[in-house]
Amino acid sequence: MSARDSSLALTPEIVLRAYAAGIFPMSENRESDELFWVDPEYRGIIPLDGFHVPHKLRKVVRRRDFEIRLNTDFAGVIAACAESGKGRQDTWINDEIVRLYGGLFDIGHCHTVECWRDGKLVGGLYGVALQGAFFGESMFSRVTDASKVALVHLVALLTAGGFRLLDAQFITDHLRQFGAFEIPRQRYHQFLDAALKAPATFYSGLDPDGLASLADGFLQSTTQTS
Repeated sequence: MSARDSSLALTPEIVLRAYAAGIFPMSENRESDELFWVDPEYRGIIPLDGFHVPHKLRKVVRRRDFEIRLNTDFAGVIAACAESGKGRQDTWINDEIVRLYGGLFDIGHCHTVECWRDGKLVGGLYGVALQGAFFGESMFSRVTDASKVALVHLVALLTAGGFRLLDAQFITDHLRQFGAFEIPRQRYHQFLDAALKAPATFYSGLDPDGLASLADGFLQSTTQTS
């Protein structure tokens, strides 16, 4: 579908209904003016009850190398996720994606987890929250471990808030180190249906100290195996 032709019809609310049906929008590349709906045969899942934090990353989180903030710079996060970088020559985040997810952010369904250092945004991620499901969209790092630290804080937040599903869409080697796995479409819909019936809260009002304490408690509750 053309973003130009559908800009009046395609709204953040329609995107939310699509997520509830198990599909999500993408574009071919950053310069494209079109979107298409994706319903993968196999879906990537990051387990909230079996999330693995490697030993070295645990130390980074506990050192508090970054100041973690929530929802303070959506525009900066999505712009950084749309940039090309090492191992990523192009992205699927075009102007229409930015518009739609900015709208989701405005109505409280899109959230960012941000890593700051010396007053600069150096890593983070964004995704969509709907009932007990969180749909991870994209992440970025400008310094070592920043996106990983953001992910640990996201999982800590989702666990504390009663979320049931962290949808990663597609599996990468980067995500496999945290225990991510793939499930077939039919099984995914079972996971999704259960999550959509579960009430959950994204604690977006936590300050950096509160987020750091939440992450420390989360790490203490998980089993360290490597």
